[in-house]
Amino acid sequence: MSKATFLTYEKPLLVSMHQETNPTDMICTILDARYNGAEAFGIQLECLERSYRDEETLKKIFSYCGGKPIYITSYRGDKSKGMTDEECVELLLLGLRAGATLCDLMGDLYHPEAHQLTFDPDAVERQRALIDRIHEMGGEVLMSSHLPEFVDEECVVKYAHAQRERGADVVKIVNISNSEDEETAHFNTIRRLKKELKCPFLYLVSGTHSRLIRQIGPALGVCMY
Repeated sequence: MSKATFLTYEKPLLVSMHQETNPTDMICTILDARYNGAEAFGIQLECLERSYRDEETLKKIFSYCGGKPIYITSYRGDKSKGMTDEECVELLLLGLRAGATLCDLMGDLYHPEAHQLTFDPDAVERQRALIDRIHEMGGEVLMSSHLPEFVDEECVVKYAHAQRERGADVVKIVNISNSEDEETAHFNTIRRLKKELKCPFLYLVSGTHSRLIRQIGPALGVCMY
């Protein structure tokens, strides 16, 4: 049986993100989210205590997602602080083998950068090879860049195309919005991404003026709530 996909849908998916530190709490919030209509689940593996990071435990957690598509992250922070990028990747692949579909690759994987997108040639080649491997394993790839400061439309579009060119199935950029002017600019950026990208994209913002973009972005072309 093939895995539930993030790449074919008629409307943006309502995705419930989970950051609990142990299987019991995570299963409880997954069940709550299912009851409340979640259409997909995001499991942030870096939040799990390391003692729970085995295939059997992840399969158990994922089994409560009811066959809906599963999106996993393995970032450098939280309970994974101090792990190498290679170790973060192994955790991601473990989640893929356990039944997840969409693997979130940090855009600066193998070469950390402030804007979480590297253009180091060796790192980029390693990213491409990893994306090929994930595809061969039956997974899908989202590449993400979390920005520490507001960047304009041109920069976002450049980053989006760079992620796509490396083989990502879904482009993800998290920008900053701390003023009305920045908030307005994000609407134009989403419109531009929808026009130019030939793949799903997840464009989010954080900051004091972030709520509106997160609420209505999917109505404008963003692929997930």
